[in-house]
Amino acid sequence: MKQIEQLILRGWYQGAWWIILLAPLGWLTAFVARRRYRKYLAERDNQYRPPVPVVVVGNITVGGTGKTPFVAALVAQLKQQGLAPGIISRGYGSQTEQYPRLVTAADDASEAGDEPLMLARMTGVPVVIDPNRLQGLKYLLESQSCDVVISDDGLQHYSLPRDLEIVVLDGERQLGNGRCLPAGPLREPAEKLKQVDWCVTNGIAQGWNNRVPVQQMTLCAGELVSLQTGQNQSVDQLQKQYGTAHAVAGIGNPERFFRSLEQAGWTIIRHPFPDHHAYEPSDLAFGDELPVIMTEKDAVKCHHFAASEGLENSWYLPVEARFEADFMQTLTGQIMNLVQQKQSKSFENRDC
Repeated sequence: MKQIEQLILRGWYQGAWWIILLAPLGWLTAFVARRRYRKYLAERDNQYRPPVPVVVVGNITVGGTGKTPFVAALVAQLKQQGLAPGIISRGYGSQTEQYPRLVTAADDASEAGDEPLMLARMTGVPVVIDPNRLQGLKYLLESQSCDVVISDDGLQHYSLPRDLEIVVLDGERQLGNGRCLPAGPLREPAEKLKQVDWCVTNGIAQGWNNRVPVQQMTLCAGELVSLQTGQNQSVDQLQKQYGTAHAVAGIGNPERFFRSLEQAGWTIIRHPFPDHHAYEPSDLAFGDELPVIMTEKDAVKCHHFAASEGLENSWYLPVEARFEADFMQTLTGQIMNLVQQKQSKSFENRDC
């Protein structure tokens, strides 16, 4: 299965002769996506209108692009401005008995989903999961006190009302071959980038020629955190002690994580896993004393067995999103204006 996935990815991003065989299916995906968008435009005036702004952070490619750290950074900025954000998510990989569900920091990733649990722990704001984003939005607003809602993904979920749309792209992979699924990595045609409010690239987008202005995001690593104790350790200190480590990544683009460790001086043994992989202790049993380093997204699925399985030399590397110039200030200002507009309309409706 892993070999097939790698073959498909190489075809999308490096080219392959068999892509042309899938081109008709890619055209069909593009046709359906355009029709769904036209239907949304025709019907959006009759949509449910929430009393607070909804900001959708999504992507138009399959696989991870860095949405989660972007959402965490945006929520932190909004909190600094005195707002009370909430987050909604599909909850991919969650196995809960009932939706919608409020995710707490004490939840298990198998029930809440890895990314929602990670966001709940990173941000400290209410996080609600539901495959039906509209239902999740209504539940969040009914049960929590929020004045702005951030949707982690949901760009193509057009039943969800939105006031701002932000697309996050992998700066290295960008749009691949520019084709829609299954002939390429796009969920909808590249023209969507001209319809959203902001386009952000995770890393430098070399040779970007899409004629759509982009804002650059950089993910900066912090100190290593022990899965067992939660204590911090500097990357340099552990690297000088061992030099070599097992690198574990179950994210959309594991190679980005692996290269970041190599740039920090590590000699690494690569262990890529599928995105959202449900880890078991055997996945991390490498039979030696070398440290195991993983992403924070992977760590939320390993905490529950780290102590019992003796993973005292297992660590995760948290990252923080940083941005160019005044982008985040401009974005939060835009959201603040939307909040004020919504509040003004609410007061007007009360007076009536």
